[in-house]
Amino acid sequence: MDGQIRLPQAFCGRMEGLLGEEYNAFLTSYEKERYYGLRHNPLKSPAEAFAGRMPFVLDKIAWAREGYYYQAAQQPGRHVLHEAGAYYIQEPSAMAVAEILDPHPGERILDLCAAPGGKTTQIAGRMKEEGLLVANEVVPERARILSQNVERMGVRNCVVCNERPERLSSLFPAFFDRILVDAPCSGEGMFRKDETARQEWSPAHVKMCADRQGKILSEAASMLKPGGVLVYSTCTFAPEENEGTVSAFIHAHEDYIIEETDCCEAFSQGQPGWTDHPAAGIEHTMRLWPHKLKGEGHYIARLRRKGELPYKEGDQKEKGSKNGKNNRERAGNRKLREAVSVFLAQELGLPETWTDAQGGTVTGFGEQVYLVPEEMIPLSGVKVLRPGLCLLTDRKNRFEPAHALAMTLTGKETDRVRELTMEEAGRYLRGESVSCGQERGWLLLMYEGYSIGFGKASSGQIKNHFPKGLRKNI
Repeated sequence: MDGQIRLPQAFCGRMEGLLGEEYNAFLTSYEKERYYGLRHNPLKSPAEAFAGRMPFVLDKIAWAREGYYYQAAQQPGRHVLHEAGAYYIQEPSAMAVAEILDPHPGERILDLCAAPGGKTTQIAGRMKEEGLLVANEVVPERARILSQNVERMGVRNCVVCNERPERLSSLFPAFFDRILVDAPCSGEGMFRKDETARQEWSPAHVKMCADRQGKILSEAASMLKPGGVLVYSTCTFAPEENEGTVSAFIHAHEDYIIEETDCCEAFSQGQPGWTDHPAAGIEHTMRLWPHKLKGEGHYIARLRRKGELPYKEGDQKEKGSKNGKNNRERAGNRKLREAVSVFLAQELGLPETWTDAQGGTVTGFGEQVYLVPEEMIPLSGVKVLRPGLCLLTDRKNRFEPAHALAMTLTGKETDRVRELTMEEAGRYLRGESVSCGQERGWLLLMYEGYSIGFGKASSGQIKNHFPKGLRKNI
């Protein structure tokens, strides 16, 4: 192919054979400017407030409730509001996956291949801080990025793990209401935006990815409750990784079916003729094509495990669990919980009942004090990067509030707030101090109503407590 983007020859030959008359339109899509998307974070503000505060030109994405297109020249990733977690920069087609998963508050949900965190944080927004969200990533460095994004977006009920799928399946048998497997793939759907994906592509790489995807799906299958939903997705066009992988899974797991679901009219059906042994219902899977919609390539399959859930799907479940295990854990940590509650009330102006209202267990891990989601299994033996919401750091019997806590708070929860100007917010994010009046003690610093961190006021200055590893020029 002539032009700026050179596609692998074998890839082009295969796609021409698959698409026939549509191939020229598909090829032409690579000559066009790609589309850019961001997703509103409902944990930080309601939709109507978000739209009014954004200094960007935004257009709605048809298939994503919180999704918007933006103009690349506006660079929202370099704005204070990005660091405040007001939105997440995400490829538009990728937003469709969590929509098909359809998470609800109070559920137990697993994002098995979660880095860098776009779909995890989209799921979290729908859960409204109720229930348990486990986000896993097998690559340690990518797991750290995942954890940072979960923190920036102000998610309270998420545990971030760094485990292999087979290890998790031994820990969480038939545990989750919904599971997302956004599987590692050959990345063909990202060729327009990702040169590395183009360079690494080969037919052998496609086969390797398909083999790996089958193994991941099999481990995920045992972690889903009867009646639960498993969504499988890739960002590739390869039938081996899409219709082929899903069909092989269905043939090997008689307790799973492919479920038909309402979707955007711009989505195309899965193709039974593109795999040797298509599973029943494979046409109900979804393909997102760059020549048919404003986004990159994706494939999505919604699967359901036969059986019945112990609750009516779509109903909001009760917040928290009152099982004996967690009650005993709370009793064992009551002294720490009480000390934390006193600090949060006296130093941060939060209600003394704030931790109780969140549910969960207040637990110490080294110097850090976390609020572990109530339905999480015991953490011993699990490689965890983020066991829940980090509340405080215990510095030799002197508490300091954690940055993660700041990112979850709103001005409605405390009146110890200082609203910063754009210039002051930029200085704060660079790690500099900010001038203040007569305020003293800990303050929640905000910009345009969005929290960005803590500072401690004294003698006319707010000492900076923005984490050094996150500091940047905005």
